[in-house]
Amino acid sequence: MTKRAESKYKINRRLGVNLWGRAKSPIAKREYGPGQHGQRRKNKPTDFGIQLMAKQKLKGYYGNIGEKQFRKYYDEAVRRKGDTSENLVELLERRLDCVVYRMKFAVTPFAARQFVNHGHITINGKRVNIPSYLVKDGDVVEVREKSKQLTVALDAVQNGERDVPEYLQVDARAMKGAFVRAPKLSDVPYPVQMEPNLVVEFYSR
Repeated sequence: MTKRAESKYKINRRLGVNLWGRAKSPIAKREYGPGQHGQRRKNKPTDFGIQLMAKQKLKGYYGNIGEKQFRKYYDEAVRRKGDTSENLVELLERRLDCVVYRMKFAVTPFAARQFVNHGHITINGKRVNIPSYLVKDGDVVEVREKSKQLTVALDAVQNGERDVPEYLQVDARAMKGAFVRAPKLSDVPYPVQMEPNLVVEFYSR
């Protein structure tokens, strides 16, 4: 098991949820946190603790985004018109690594980030290797021709754990898809309950 995989599953256990809904998550066997103090009795969380947990869940789900970058998404969500929590989710769902994950070109958000970093993805025919690139409505995302025979891509496309959400259109055989429209919170297929409204409360204190 790689260091990334270990830390990924540690996120699951620390938060006490199967964050990505994967069958092999260790939370199914050990519902307590990691480390030597993982099994100690937990106190009732404060309002701050509940808000912090909501933020950690959302950050962790999208490949454990760094705090500085995540705060930038919040600031941009506040700047835009409309509901801040909905804007925040939309920005996160527009990340290229998230779109690659949603289109089932990668098995996990971590694998999707690496797949983009290694230059296996094009947008409207141009190679893009920046995971945080924000995909626009109508953009066509495709696995490069040279990369379509990679085992990681083939395995991901055939994986039956997830369905492609309605705000994306995907041709699995061609490993090509389009970002149709901005998703609402209710459109996003989170395996666990996400509460972006609490994240907004956390940052607006």
